Amino acid sequence: MVKSQNITWHDSEVTKAERQEKNGHKSVVLWFTGLSGSGKSTISVALEKALFERGVRSYRLDGDNIRHGLNNNLGFSPEDRKENIRRIGEVSKLLADAGLITLTAFISPYREDRDHVREILEDGEFVEVYTKASVAACEERDPKQLYKKARAGEIKNFTGIDAPYEAPEQPEIIVDTEENSVEEAVEQIIRYLEDQKVI
Repeated sequence: MVKSQNITWHDSEVTKAERQEKNGHKSVVLWFTGLSGSGKSTISVALEKALFERGVRSYRLDGDNIRHGLNNNLGFSPEDRKENIRRIGEVSKLLADAGLITLTAFISPYREDRDHVREILEDGEFVEVYTKASVAACEERDPKQLYKKARAGEIKNFTGIDAPYEAPEQPEIIVDTEENSVEEAVEQIIRYLEDQKVI
């Protein structure tokens, strides 16, 4: 429900197309989704560095980082998760309009929420990157000790343990992080961006 009233969109005199031309690449949103510990943040950090070294203008939005500021008033209930992704979708749309390649690393467990972000972006701008890894593999890695805490009942509504994760049905990119290294994942995504003539 929109609460704002008496508002009018104020257009810029610089278009998205002009920004993209100046940057020398298109703008897309690389939406990393997967279980906690599947490699979303690790791969997005490495990819951001690789794109930067190629002169590609990009920016990374990370789930934990965003919850330190913009979304620090949200918890992990289904309703809060939905609002978390809605806000990130809107921020990503602004960054796409700015001509950037945006990398987002969010569990974003519900297909409906990810599909909503796809719908608010232009055709071809939403690139779903599924960092595929089993719960067992993620639990074995458990870099933040979150699975251990969830199993002990210290964390409620933890995705993959007592909250659902709806894997993408037709993602643009599947990165199997049980089979591929971070470097291989980065190469795979860069190849996709080149093949799609994004960069």
